[in-house]
Amino acid sequence: MKNAITNNDHLLQRIIDNLDTVIMCFDQDFRLVYINPAGEMLFSSSEKNMVGQKACDLMQCPDVIVGLNLKKALDMNQPLTEREVILPLPDHSKVVVDCSVIPFYGDTNDDKGLIVEIQILDRHIRISREEQLMTQQNVTRSLVRGLAHEVKNPLGGIRGAAQLLEAELHSEELREYTQIIIGEADRLQVLVDSMLGPNKLTRKQLLNIHDVIERVRSLVLAENTHISIWRDYDPSIPDLFADNDQLIQAILNIVKNAVKALADVKQPKITIKTRIVRQMTINSKRHRHVAKIQIVDNGPGIPEEMKEKIFFPLVSGTEGGVGVGLSISQTLINKHGGLIECQSQPGNTVFTIWIPLENESD
Repeated sequence: MKNAITNNDHLLQRIIDNLDTVIMCFDQDFRLVYINPAGEMLFSSSEKNMVGQKACDLMQCPDVIVGLNLKKALDMNQPLTEREVILPLPDHSKVVVDCSVIPFYGDTNDDKGLIVEIQILDRHIRISREEQLMTQQNVTRSLVRGLAHEVKNPLGGIRGAAQLLEAELHSEELREYTQIIIGEADRLQVLVDSMLGPNKLTRKQLLNIHDVIERVRSLVLAENTHISIWRDYDPSIPDLFADNDQLIQAILNIVKNAVKALADVKQPKITIKTRIVRQMTINSKRHRHVAKIQIVDNGPGIPEEMKEKIFFPLVSGTEGGVGVGLSISQTLINKHGGLIECQSQPGNTVFTIWIPLENESD
């Protein structure tokens, strides 16, 4: 059985390693002998840790008897497919999958086993949502930038005219009104600049993502000693080629939003997780390795009507907020070829940042 797998030529191995579909091979005792990188990503574990485990231990589907189906396919020597199966994962989340079981034989009839192919239906939904999000983000950014530029010119004229008028006035009482005009013009200028987003050039260098997160964590804790910020880091994540200041700003904006959401929570808690993900597509581009950073809070959640708008400029879920922080964060992560996604329900809001790990030289 193992020889049948290890004797595959190099090209076939590369093809399997780069598939989005999960490929698992089990021997006739239904123990895992091989799983491809897509499977490692799905189960958040390495092939080394999973090999030898029973199929029914790896795939504990509540509505499908895994062991019985595998035995049936092997005994009858017939492929078997289960559609829209709910598959629980080690992190207690669930995905909907199509699962196909294909029996095969090695060099002899005694050397037999099963190939299990898992097609993640949730991934198609995620890719579709990602494409929609990127399209909305680009259209909105273009619209807001155009509007902001149109506002800046008359705003400068108003401020200049107010300064000229102030120079001609001799009454301190009347000058108070021109000061109000100048002050409000300056306030609007700051808002317009925020709408335009970051305009600094990206200065990328090799950096450790955990150094960035620790900097954010220390900044937030210095101002919010009542909040617990837990770490759940993957130390195996290699250095990435990125702009240190821009990543700090992007992550800081999200964590600050979480802090605001926890204002009325009795035991406020934020958890920052990092993981490495293999073979992932972001914005139609395939990446060998991607850093996954999650900011999780136990706040009340994002209102349903806000979920599709939170990355738009001037949209805020907090009273008095101007709503540019998340839009800026999305722009900064986009500059690194990445993406920010959000899932929220009461007691569990998760912002996920995806950043490709490939250096510019790769």
